[in-house]
Amino acid sequence: MSLANGRQYLAIPGPSVMPDRVLQAMHRAAPNIYTGQLVDMTASLIPDLKAVARTRHHVAVYIANGHGAWEAALSNTCSRGDRILVLSTGRFALGWAEMATMMGIDVQLVDYGNRSDIDMDQVTQALAADTDHRIKAVLCVQVDTATSVRNDIPALRATMDAAGHPALLMVDCIACLGCDRFEMDDWGVDLMVACSQKGLMTPPGMGFVFFNDKADRARDTANCISGYWDWRPRMDPKAFSNYFCGTAPTHHLYGLRVALDMIVHEEGIEAVWARHAKLARAVHAALETWAQDGPMSLNITDPEKRSHAVTSVRIGAPQGTMLRTWLTEKAGVTLGIGLGMGTPTDPMADGFFRIGHMGHVNAHMVLGTLGAIEAGMTALDIPHAKGGLNAAARVVSEA
Repeated sequence: MSLANGRQYLAIPGPSVMPDRVLQAMHRAAPNIYTGQLVDMTASLIPDLKAVARTRHHVAVYIANGHGAWEAALSNTCSRGDRILVLSTGRFALGWAEMATMMGIDVQLVDYGNRSDIDMDQVTQALAADTDHRIKAVLCVQVDTATSVRNDIPALRATMDAAGHPALLMVDCIACLGCDRFEMDDWGVDLMVACSQKGLMTPPGMGFVFFNDKADRARDTANCISGYWDWRPRMDPKAFSNYFCGTAPTHHLYGLRVALDMIVHEEGIEAVWARHAKLARAVHAALETWAQDGPMSLNITDPEKRSHAVTSVRIGAPQGTMLRTWLTEKAGVTLGIGLGMGTPTDPMADGFFRIGHMGHVNAHMVLGTLGAIEAGMTALDIPHAKGGLNAAARVVSEA
């Protein structure tokens, strides 16, 4: 007998839970990829994608994961030998920097480690030192999926403006678009990358690059561009034969159409943000309560700097692996592993777990996950204070 029998719940920070409606929309025969419904439907996605990103500018759609979106962003804005400033608050800004280096771009890295957000004073110093304005772009993530820190993007824009620096501001929102508030135009972001498999509730396989006219002007001189990553042919979805540089991701488009209907036209992006904020507070309340006694601690201590999409938790080795294994095998709940968070004495796979609470998620899904975690700690004799689930329930019950 196993209590894991029944529907499994994937509580990892992406791919997130896919709504049944999205999966049903994808369950169809292949369509005509040259004319008709698919072409018209694809054009209809663009205004809604822009609505989620809060931009009036451009979006290019790629058949790609997040790494592809990173490369597309760099290819259209940079030349070999250009310098970029990368502000790393976890594993994924480092990954973007590594890709830039492989493309021949000169990376100036400021690494804030795994538990801190961006220090604006250090950004000011780095920009002030760049007296000849060699830095072409400043890159960061809004939410790092590994650390769960949320960076203050408006403050970064204000810091760049105060320094009088002309660099592009490029932000990775792969982990958090449609979960944490993001206002591309109002916050002065020039370029943003995202993907389909997290807050947009669609299976992995689509990457998005949102960019304004300033970023597009950089395309005029960028020499890293290639035929596939060029965003210019992707600026008009009505030119469908060139839009995807080949065959369209047909079934992903059908799924995304339904997901955007749910986000933009049914719930509304403001309500989506509020739902994620409330559920994240419930998760944090449970974890903070359990952490009062025992080895558990939230990776990001300041509640104002925690993501509403993912929470990274320290619990020490080997408890992290033990708990994740018990939950999968005994309770049917899969938590995320630690990424890039380990030390020689506390390996990331053994000492951490992550909870994804993004996209198609509601109160009973979150409370069920938290209840399973509490049961797992009890079964494994992992010390923890009592009352975590009650604390989460109180948050959910508040108006």
